[in-house]
Amino acid sequence: MDDSKTKPLDTVMHGLMNRYQERVPDVKVILNAMVRERIIADPDDIENDHVAFRTLGVPQLGIASFEKIFLHYGYEKRDYYYFDGKKLDAYWFSPPEPHYPRIFVSELRVNELSSEAQRIIQSYTDEVKSDPVDKLNLDDGPQVDAFLHQPLWRTPTLGDYLSLLHESEYAAWVIYNRYYLNHFTISVHNLPKGYNTVSDFNKFLERQGIKLNDSGGKVKESPDGGLLQSSTVAQMIDAEFANGDTHAISGSYVEFAERRVLPEFATLSANQIQRRHRRDGFEAGNADKIFESTYTAQTGK
Repeated sequence: MDDSKTKPLDTVMHGLMNRYQERVPDVKVILNAMVRERIIADPDDIENDHVAFRTLGVPQLGIASFEKIFLHYGYEKRDYYYFDGKKLDAYWFSPPEPHYPRIFVSELRVNELSSEAQRIIQSYTDEVKSDPVDKLNLDDGPQVDAFLHQPLWRTPTLGDYLSLLHESEYAAWVIYNRYYLNHFTISVHNLPKGYNTVSDFNKFLERQGIKLNDSGGKVKESPDGGLLQSSTVAQMIDAEFANGDTHAISGSYVEFAERRVLPEFATLSANQIQRRHRRDGFEAGNADKIFESTYTAQTGK
């Protein structure tokens, strides 16, 4: 792929991860502990399995807008996922080169919420009169990076946030956090023995005092047994709302993924195994529980 495409993507990914690490103290705790226990030599040794974003299904926004950024950088749109109870749709996108993370983008089906919740959301999102991505020069990495960290609508009131929280915790998260990176994911399967399964890595995390999402169990496993995931519980951040009100809300979290080797490649030796030999994609059942890393049932424990 030519430099004109890779350089903006590198800039965008670097910017996303920098701001994310500033906002999620667990990231540095985990990475520092991994270096201290000699699991990795340097944080750059981490393989980022995927990053995730949350969006609202309203005109001018949602997946249809957001995906334009990463499709431009060579990502390919893959499988669709439907989350009934949470009223979400999602797609994942495969990267242009194996060293880039997969991207998982979800979208709230706003039209399935109560009329009051829709009214609240639209009072903010109606400020976006046209698709904001169409105004970007997608070959300008710093411009795209800045866009992903700037507010698209006015700061919500605490009352509106709490009203949404009562009906859809996902809606409340997005109305305040917008496009902030929801999580990044450490691939554990390439780590040294004793740390290279989600189960073992969870034990390491809990030794560091990291709190894990236990919705559906601490290890979420796909029916085919090929994808195992876990996640931290989102850390609370002091958020400033309109009119100077402050309130502790869910921020972002860290996920961990173990992708097992596909049966047809079971005879490969460890040094032959590449990303393409492992279970790809996602699993709706796993993701459904991981969404709850920002939910009060987890953060309130």
